[in-house]
Amino acid sequence: MTLPLVAALIGLALVDSTSFGTLLIPIWLLLTPGRLRPGRIAVYLATVAIFYFAVGVLLVLGADTALTAIRTGSLDIPEFPLRIAQLILGLLVIALSYWLEARAKRQAGQPGKIHRWRTKAMSGTGSPRSLMNLALAAAALEVATMLPYLAAIALIANADLPWPLTAPTLAAYCILMTLPALALAAARLLAHHRIDPLLQKINNWLTKNTATAIGWTVGGIGIWLTLNAAANLLFTG
Repeated sequence: MTLPLVAALIGLALVDSTSFGTLLIPIWLLLTPGRLRPGRIAVYLATVAIFYFAVGVLLVLGADTALTAIRTGSLDIPEFPLRIAQLILGLLVIALSYWLEARAKRQAGQPGKIHRWRTKAMSGTGSPRSLMNLALAAAALEVATMLPYLAAIALIANADLPWPLTAPTLAAYCILMTLPALALAAARLLAHHRIDPLLQKINNWLTKNTATAIGWTVGGIGIWLTLNAAANLLFTG
């Protein structure tokens, strides 16, 4: 494994660490009133990391197969149907962004129920399964937006790393991706009087702008898919 590859993977993992599921939801969980239970944050982040690792293994296997087929010339997929499918997918994602934003705005008017769920999930009275379900839901929703991770997987697949090295590389990526949230959890545990005001400001911003952020994020992906497909159809079709 070369130094440029390692540096690129570290950079991509740090970008991934700022996503909705790896940072914003953990911050929201850290704002639960009362004493922080580190085990609950660990359950959430471990679930996210394991999900990403499993998806990464599957994608690397698929990328290896595709690269082998391309190199041997056995992969012959018509361009036009793929671009049409991409164009339709992009339009559907744009429509989905409006629906997600509208739903998030509706749910924003019911913070009491959500905050009670958070308090129960982060306390000793709630089951860790609820945090695992939240982690899986957040990670699954981000599958379509994990562009840094997809880039990392492409780099790993293209580097032709042996499997005894590929799996630990993916695992290290997923662990590094959770480090900022773990650092905030440690700060909340050790110096909560100093870190709470900062977390509260972030939480206030998220509460105010989450719906718009979701809409723009998902919509941006749909716009990119649509424009990319249209450009390929016009200039290469």
